[in-house]
Amino acid sequence: MKRIGVDVGGTFTDLIYASDEDQRILVHKTPTTPQDPSVATLTGVEELCRMAETEPASVDQVFHGTTIATNIVVEHNGAKVGMITTEGYRDILHIARHKKPLNFSNYQDLPWQRYPIVRRRYRLTVPERVLADGSVLVPLDEDAVRDAARRLKEEGCEAVAVCLLFSFVNPEHETKVRSILEEEFPEAYLSVSSEVLPQYREYERFSTVALNAYVGPKVARYVDRLDGGLRERGVRAGLHLMTSASGVATPQGAVERPVNLLMSGPIAGVVGGIWAGRQAGFDNVITLDVGGTSADIGLAQRGELRMKHLLDTRVGPYQAMIPMVDVDTIGAGGGSVAYVDAGGMFHVGPRSAGADPGPASYDRGGTEPTATDAMVELGRIPPDNFLGGNMDLRPELAHEAMERLGQKLDMSAEKAAAGALAVLVAGMVQSIEENSVRKGYDPRDFALVAGGGAGPMFAAEVGREVGTPKVVVPRYPGIMAAVGLLATDMVYEYVRTYYDLVSTLDRGRLQEQFAELEEEALTQLREDGLSEDRMVVERVIDCRYVGQGYELRVNAESGEIDDAWLRKLAAAFHDAHEREYSRRFEENDIQIVNVRVRGVGLMEELRLPEIEAGDARPDDAAHHGKREVWFHVDGELKKVECDFYDRELLRAGNKIQGPAVLTQFDTTIVVPPGLDAEVDGSGNVVIDCTGGEAAGVIEAAAEKAEAGGA
Repeated sequence: MKRIGVDVGGTFTDLIYASDEDQRILVHKTPTTPQDPSVATLTGVEELCRMAETEPASVDQVFHGTTIATNIVVEHNGAKVGMITTEGYRDILHIARHKKPLNFSNYQDLPWQRYPIVRRRYRLTVPERVLADGSVLVPLDEDAVRDAARRLKEEGCEAVAVCLLFSFVNPEHETKVRSILEEEFPEAYLSVSSEVLPQYREYERFSTVALNAYVGPKVARYVDRLDGGLRERGVRAGLHLMTSASGVATPQGAVERPVNLLMSGPIAGVVGGIWAGRQAGFDNVITLDVGGTSADIGLAQRGELRMKHLLDTRVGPYQAMIPMVDVDTIGAGGGSVAYVDAGGMFHVGPRSAGADPGPASYDRGGTEPTATDAMVELGRIPPDNFLGGNMDLRPELAHEAMERLGQKLDMSAEKAAAGALAVLVAGMVQSIEENSVRKGYDPRDFALVAGGGAGPMFAAEVGREVGTPKVVVPRYPGIMAAVGLLATDMVYEYVRTYYDLVSTLDRGRLQEQFAELEEEALTQLREDGLSEDRMVVERVIDCRYVGQGYELRVNAESGEIDDAWLRKLAAAFHDAHEREYSRRFEENDIQIVNVRVRGVGLMEELRLPEIEAGDARPDDAAHHGKREVWFHVDGELKKVECDFYDRELLRAGNKIQGPAVLTQFDTTIVVPPGLDAEVDGSGNVVIDCTGGEAAGVIEAAAEKAEAGGA
């Protein structure tokens, strides 16, 4: 089987080709085309197939991670959305949960009100009412629906969200509204809550369905262009897109429910980091995926993805009640711009130079200093070997940019560059602590896996500051998210609200609910061409103690629902509650709220062939000489003589003593003074953050460099 993974970042589009027959792995990067990301994706697929000496038609599967939906929400440039809802509930989106970002401030914007997904004038109501038991109290006024549809069409709305009360119990009225809209307003993109999110919680459901409508038209056009472009090039396999829950969506599923793609890109990086950590022998990993625009931080204990709590599944200020892997994204990347604000404060990011014009050293018209320029100024990125020598950097332009910044700070260009990197490292450290220490995890029990084009440049300093004993840099760190797309199984998740108590459970009804969802999952897996022995169906139940307001996800066993099944479910929930809240209440009854089914298509395990073994001392061919590089030594910024290596020529067992810089096609690895690194059998570079070279040796190297010795 031949597979391609494509991850579109803010600066570069990363691709990986894997052939299971001959265990061949190829990687490729191409500049992202922000005006239409599908252009870079299709170009990259063609180039990668030429590198593999194969035709696109021979590719069996294409997996894709994208930030297009996230960018639409963050940049507030989605569709003009209308809404049809139950009479009296027009302002659910405006009122929200009556919570303010800053509880005691009278001077603040409420972002969901300042940037409404649906403006009030386009939120229209119709007479109808379904009760909580599914019975109809007020019949649907179909004439009112037609009037609303015509009005939204006249107002120029591109998409319509349909959110009626208790439609997750009885979708009959929403189905009628959809039919009328298709008659009166056929060109509109429709987002119907009973199809997109058949779950309870009216505000979260309204917000999620409105978000789906907001991003829907642009995502639909993008997916259609990409899917069509692949088919034109002969790719016979169906396109699959990564979802926020680390599952996949077909093109049709992505067009109908694009809200599930909101964290598509960052999730793939976490999956790739878990895979890389496992290859290096670490099950507990913190992933640091730093690209040109942002840094994504995730945590996995025992190799298992952590899911966000329901209250935390937001994108920007908007609630999105969808399953979402716990990933934190901050505006810190290789293209992050360093600047001094009007008040004299020094900032780095979140604004990025992106791919166009890019950092000043790219010589594409950019003049603002970025993190990449800071690395070039300090000598940590060799300008003649960037992207494996495929792109030359202009160090004099980086120096000019950092010099202008230094003048504003009354310091040298080198100190301004070191300061910019220190600010970025501090931001990454803070985010990692928020996702580990503050959630009860000790970083000393984890390895830090560094990915992205910029991650390995910062990882050793971040790891030393956070306290992770080891830093793992995978063989292909610059495309860790693309690797994650191929390292995961195909997963589809289906959900339905179902209320019942464990003590008085209607076992037959719950069995029917699972059976219907399981059939949906199996049907989709069969359409993907998977054999029965590659299909796995998993059950998940959202539970809570009676009287609680929020639930926890609990894995449930398959098979017949009997007394033993219920005892195991209860024990699993008590354990999950104790892990999350440090308390368990076994005397309390448990309420089931939602039932979920995950259809898993098992994929061939992604395997990298082991690299050739060598001695502790790297071969002379791998050593590219010594250069003077700026590092902090004993709290002072000094020039230190630094070894440079070609990572592609390193062998298993080679040991590297810092300070050292390892260059490769998709990234640059920095090993600071005082730290050591070793290459393992899988080709990972493992940096030891617990010790290393003695301070006296570092000082000697610094003195030698200052004296001009070689």
